[in-house]
Amino acid sequence: MSRFVLISPNTDFDARVRQALAGGLPGGLQTFAFVNPANPAELFANLNQERPEVLILGPDVPVEDALRLATVFDVQLPELSVILVGEADPNFVLLAMRAGIRDILSPAADPAQIRVLLERACQSFTTRSRTSVAKQPDSARGLVIGVFSPKGGVGKTTIATNIAIGLGRVAPMGVVIVDLDLQFGDVASGLYLNPEHTVTDAVSSSASQDSLVLKAFLTVHPGNIYALCAPRTPEEADDITPQQVTRLLEQLAEQFQYVVVDTAPGLPEVGLAALEQCTDAVWVTAMDVPSIRGLRSGLEILRRLDLLPETRHVVLNMADSKSGLSVQDVEATIGAPVDVSIPRSKAVAFSTNRGVPVLQDGRKDPAVKGLKQLVDRFDPAWRATAQKKLHRRVVV
Repeated sequence: MSRFVLISPNTDFDARVRQALAGGLPGGLQTFAFVNPANPAELFANLNQERPEVLILGPDVPVEDALRLATVFDVQLPELSVILVGEADPNFVLLAMRAGIRDILSPAADPAQIRVLLERACQSFTTRSRTSVAKQPDSARGLVIGVFSPKGGVGKTTIATNIAIGLGRVAPMGVVIVDLDLQFGDVASGLYLNPEHTVTDAVSSSASQDSLVLKAFLTVHPGNIYALCAPRTPEEADDITPQQVTRLLEQLAEQFQYVVVDTAPGLPEVGLAALEQCTDAVWVTAMDVPSIRGLRSGLEILRRLDLLPETRHVVLNMADSKSGLSVQDVEATIGAPVDVSIPRSKAVAFSTNRGVPVLQDGRKDPAVKGLKQLVDRFDPAWRATAQKKLHRRVVV
């Protein structure tokens, strides 16, 4: 069985990889001197097993060809660990991450260094394969998690960015966050990003027809996630239609395990189009009467329109026991149980201003516990064992 596949005409590097495997790694190696990047299916036709675990794009493979192959394999075999042999220049590393390459190996690496990296790649393959199977055994479509609130100012973007960062630990590079607050979205600032491309590029005709083009428009974040940020100017938002948003989310759900969608306040047409694609809806309310009444009205409208996803999660954000309201008051008003309570926190406000989600900087804070509980609700392992706890009363 060929557990490892090497593409390289470099016989010296091939010998070093074989030495590394001889040190105790099970599974054979198949080497190909060349694979046509325009027709990568040729590689699969020549393999003596259906699914290798690690693909090594070795020395003397042109960089453009290597990135093209990696992008194709990332879409067709997302569990596959792709290693690129090359120098770790920062600009080059960014291109490699966008193409789905998991690691970069120096061309001068010795067998011991190669073996360590291959072991890590195999562990990564095993983790992604296990998660992929647990995710949706009857469907290849990822979870689409929409974060909604009829009222603004309730911390919706903070919740969305932290969900994405938290899921980045469950499924590294298998998460994309999309900012559908098209006029005034703050995902870019919430993640301290300066994106080269935005939703405007992602809904173009070339991207809607080719998922490889679409992925090139995503921005890589250090938290092992991708981001698709809002247009640079409010005027650009006027040219984006609900139909384009529907197509965009369909494409992303086919490529990613998790698609986190931050939406504009209220129920605009683009938000309703997103809601129809969601497998999960996170409803966020603050602990004040206008927010709670707004959520009640929004849920009533959506119930009448039959647009509520099967799985919903009500989040009480900036919760405060001294606000004059109780959890029971909130639940009685909205007609649904509160699932997660996130207390008011200076650490969260500070992290938002820094552009580093609180789940990313590792801070200890009561709000972190609530955010982790929310992220857990999308972990396949939790969902498989905790359905009876899906809606359980929280304490503020």
